[in-house]
Amino acid sequence: MNNNQQKWTYLVILSIIWGSSFILIKKGLVGLSPTQLGSLRIIITGIFLFVFGFSSLKTIAKKNWKWMVISGLLGTFFPAFLFAFAETEVDSAVASMLNSLVPLNTVLFGLAIFKIASTKRQVLGVVIGFIGTGLLIANGAQLNPEQNYLYAGFIIIATIMYALNVNIIKKHLQEEKPMAIAVGNFVAIIIPSLIILLFTDFFSEAMYTQEKVQISLLYVVLLSIFGTALAKVMFNKLVQIASPVFASSVTYLMPIVAVLWGFMDGEKISFAQFIGAAIILFGVYLANRKK
Repeated sequence: MNNNQQKWTYLVILSIIWGSSFILIKKGLVGLSPTQLGSLRIIITGIFLFVFGFSSLKTIAKKNWKWMVISGLLGTFFPAFLFAFAETEVDSAVASMLNSLVPLNTVLFGLAIFKIASTKRQVLGVVIGFIGTGLLIANGAQLNPEQNYLYAGFIIIATIMYALNVNIIKKHLQEEKPMAIAVGNFVAIIIPSLIILLFTDFFSEAMYTQEKVQISLLYVVLLSIFGTALAKVMFNKLVQIASPVFASSVTYLMPIVAVLWGFMDGEKISFAQFIGAAIILFGVYLANRKK
């Protein structure tokens, strides 16, 4: 299989994996609290990465460990909990659409904080994307009045953290190996996650006697191994064999997969929400388009 075939294969597989992550979070919350789900997702992913990539830690420069910790907190730790709390009120399909703000926020914070130059077209893309976000949230609140769409704010905060993390990796961890970054991130966050889990009732005997808890654990294991650990490695490989613009186009395909899962699970999606999602994706396209 040549590089062109490989990059398209990785793109499709990543879209399916990441697009399915949102419904896995929703299903995991049936038997687990958001705090338990977030902690378990980090712990299981960390163990999986340690088994296959612990030796890569030797390659990390001492001066970069500060950024490795910050990257782990912003890129994985806080978002894992934010998405879990958000999906207690916001449908998984809508969560995936809002997640499309990541590339736009990357451009915005790259310019504002990291002094990474942006064009007028990229700034326009950011503005258009946020207009789409407002439309998406407003129509979601009307369509599902029983849901608290203020929780969509958790997703927006998570996309900001993802964007900051991308810029940190680009500016401060560029020379580190992708596997080393992934494993180093989890060295920094696995212990805090375990401490948080200990303060829940997860280890009580009553938890394991419930069938819904056992099923939810299965969903979290799938989410951790495929949606977090394996996807991180595959995305790093995709970036190596394709351009960053091509790799970021996974953002276009993820919501399609997530919306299909949401529809099959009985979630309501209005035409106006599709318009809002289309506006967000147009903003992403504009911000990433070559001249």
